Amino acid sequence: MTTGIAVTAQPDLFDRSFFRTCRLRALMAAKPGADFLLKAVSEDLQDRLLLVNRRFPVAVDLGGHCAHVSEAIRQSGKADLVLRADLFAADPSLAAPDLVFDDALIPFSDQSVDLIVSALNLQFVNDLPGTLVQLRRALKPDGLFLATLPGAGTLSELRDSLTRAELEVKGGAAARVLPFADTRDLGSLLQRAGFALPVTDLDSLTVRYDTMFALLADLRAMGATSVLKDRSRKPLSRQVLLRAAELYAQNHADADGRIRATFSLVTLSGWAPHESQQKPLRPGSAKTRLADALGVQERKIGD
Repeated sequence: MTTGIAVTAQPDLFDRSFFRTCRLRALMAAKPGADFLLKAVSEDLQDRLLLVNRRFPVAVDLGGHCAHVSEAIRQSGKADLVLRADLFAADPSLAAPDLVFDDALIPFSDQSVDLIVSALNLQFVNDLPGTLVQLRRALKPDGLFLATLPGAGTLSELRDSLTRAELEVKGGAAARVLPFADTRDLGSLLQRAGFALPVTDLDSLTVRYDTMFALLADLRAMGATSVLKDRSRKPLSRQVLLRAAELYAQNHADADGRIRATFSLVTLSGWAPHESQQKPLRPGSAKTRLADALGVQERKIGD
């Protein structure tokens, strides 16, 4: 497949097989309330869709579990048909999805769908530039891609506490928290993938927990534990975990003693190119600047 983008072979960063295992384990456990982050992101994506002055004949929920994104698209009233595409396996708590596939390998033919929405999935793809090219190709001209990924700064408190504890106890530290891209890098990837009118913006969500162990339990329930390919296979010792919890409470707690966990959320928007986007502005078309349509501040790539 010719993409027009120079690709340099790089080793995989994420263990996709282990990611699948984590996702399936989380679906089977179905811990009540563990979907709070996905629910918040889905509601935000719905608000953004409400501000787009057009309808989309065929929309895809890319990643699908919990069905929050599918419901958000339906509630927005912007799509005639919504397809839920679950990742790896069907969510046993829901009705059967329309599709099940690995989001690293998009199965849609070129120019076959009008809207693709993804929430908190694409950060685990090894070849994100290639996946974005696939998504852009799957969109019909003037189709919209809308996605939210965790950005740089996500779980910085946890990363800091685990690293310091492991250095203190063992004299060395392994990577325990995933690396996350920053807003500028993600915007550049949209542009490289060929999207028109690329826009990125950043929001921050702070969640408070009684202890670090409550946070770790939620991450496991989300299927969001470390899936780095080069992660240490040896579990952290009790001594390291207890020390990390102490450091977390000392350095990242509020006056009431509860600890903070930060989620930096980057939302990406881009349109499949269409000749009308170069003509004078008219209401109800992607020709209108997307920053205005979505009600966000435009960030130029490279600023």
